Formats: sequence, structure tokens, C-alpha cells
Amino acid sequence: MFSHLEKEEKKKWKDMQLMKKLERQRVPEEQAKLQEEEEAALQREDRVPYTLSVSLPGSILDNAQSPEIRTYLAGQIARACAIFCVDEIVVFDEEGQDAKSLEGKFMGVGKKGQECVQLACILQYLECPQYLRKAFFPKHQDLQFADSSGPSPPTGLLNALDSPHHMRQDDESEFEGIVLDRPTRPGHGSFVNCRMKKEVKIDKNLEPGLGVTVRMHKQQLPESKTYRGKVMSSQDPRTKAGLYWGYTVRLASCLSAVFAEAHFQDGYDLTIGTSKQGSGASAQLPSFRHALVVFGGLQGLESGLDADPNLEVAEPNVLFDLYVNTCPYQGSRTIRTEVGQ
Repeated sequence: MFSHLEKEEKKKWKDMQLMKKLERQRVPEEQAKLQEEEEAALQREDRVPYTLSVSLPGSILDNAQSPEIRTYLAGQIARACAIFCVDEIVVFDEEGQDAKSLEGKFMGVGKKGQECVQLACILQYLECPQYLRKAFFPKHQDLQFADSSGPSPPTGLLNALDSPHHMRQDDESEFEGIVLDRPTRPGHGSFVNCRMKKEVKIDKNLEPGLGVTVRMHKQQLPESKTYRGKVMSSQDPRTKAGLYWGYTVRLASCLSAVFAEAHFQDGYDLTIGTSKQGSGASAQLPSFRHALVVFGGLQGLESGLDADPNLEVAEPNVLFDLYVNTCPYQGSRTIRTEVGQ
């Protein structure tokens, strides 16, 4: 009798182990199937077949009388670009000086001078999701009025962009995160902080401190200590799923460098200049893949043209496919760049 019961127990235990093994095999297969379905769905969704770039001179900050106003002015530019889904902001130097790099550690530029770098860095700071800013931007006096997480009371003057890539904890789609310096076995991926309740384990081994875009798996294991996700191109949410995913920032040493240093293989196929000497804005635009809209500073685009050693044209309108006046019946002698946007 005892032997019979023992055999029954062993049989139940073997069956249980077999079920667990089958379950472990089934979960990865289902995750792979769901991943294929997600990628297929992305291909079917509405893509954004074009990009929109905006260019403006850093000299617009020189018209601001204090660091607070300079910061707020940069925030107005960032908000306007985010609202209208601008993909790239190019800051050019009207005086034709050497371009300053945005790579490496930002050391700040003070109240006056190097306004192109300061404008570009504030634009980058605002575009970065709030929970990643401490990792990518060291504290500096030039950002003290942009940071709402500083001393009490908060000194931040800028309104949040609240773009789709500035994710919240209860969102369940793509996330921006930073790769953590945590040991993992070779070939077993990396851990990413996406400011969720759990860390996210991704499918690739990446260098710690790197910013990444992560697509979360739809099916997660509740008992797991981490979420699961897959690294994707930062362009995929925009180009494949139609989501606005923020803008990039580029510096140009002069007006001609805005065109010559375009990151697109064939450059911009639609260029639009803005000036009070331009014609009335048309409601119909020709088809395009990469559009560029260029705004001038206080002296208009003519100032950038005169200082550019690479341009030998007399009037700026010949540089553009369209040369428009966005406010033909203006009641002020000048239209500020942030208003013209």
C-alpha cells in the first residue's frame, strides 16, 4: 500500500515538473509572438513621412536683460517647437563665428556671450525627460532658472513640454531611460532606469550611462523583479507609430552651415525663409520629405547673410524655395522671433 502511494506521489511530482517546464517554454514563445505582432502593428500604423526643422539665431537671447528672461525666452522657443511637432532645431550664429560643440560636459556660458551655446543647451535640457536631467546635465548657474527641482522654493521658470516621450509611471508603451551600472552575464542584456516601479531589463548589453529608448513588452510576468523591454531607435516612435518624440538640437557656425551641414542625405527639399519683405504665406505647400523654416534675429535674415563669408548673394530670398511674411499686416515695426514662430 505504501509503495503504491509513493508511486502516485512521484508521478504527480513528475507531472508537476513537466507542467512547469512546458510553462517556461511557453512564456518566451508567447512573448516572441507578441513582439512580432507589435512590430507588424507598428508597420501598419500611420507613419510620419516627413521631418520639420526650424532654424533661428542665438542672438535673440542678447535682447533679454537678465538671466531669468533669457531662460524664459528659450523656454518659449522650446514650447512652440514642441506644440508644432518640430523634429530639429538649428541654432546659427549671425556673426559667423566658429561653431561650439554640444558634446561632452556643459560648463555654462554666463550671462553674456556665446548665446548660441546657451540657447542650445537650454533647449536640450527642456527636451530631456525630467527624471533623466540629473544624469545628463550637471548643476550650473546658467540652468538655475530652468531647474524646478532645485532649492525651496523652486526657481524653475519654464513650463514643461509634456511631450509624449516625457512618460509617466502608468504609461505602458515606449520609455526613455538610462542604462544602469549593474553587472549582468554576457549576452543577458542590461538594466535600464525608466522611472517605473521596477527596473527594465533590455535585450542588449550596453554601456552604463547611455540614454536609450525602450519599448515595453505587452505581456509582463507579475512575479518578476524587473520589467522586460527591447531597445529601439529613438526615431521609431515618430517614423513608425506617428508619435511626436521630441526634437534634436544642432549648432551652425553661420547661416550657410544651416543648409550645408544638414544630417539628411539629400539635405532639405523644402526651405522657407521668413521676413517682412516676404510674400503672404500660402495655405498650400508642395510635397516634401525634409522641410526647413528659418527665422532671422532682430535685424532679420539680412544680418546673417552679410556676415556669412560663404554666401555671395545680395538678397536672402534667393536662398529659399519660399520667402514668406507670416504677419503681413503687423502693427509693430518688428516681430520678435519667438512671436513669429
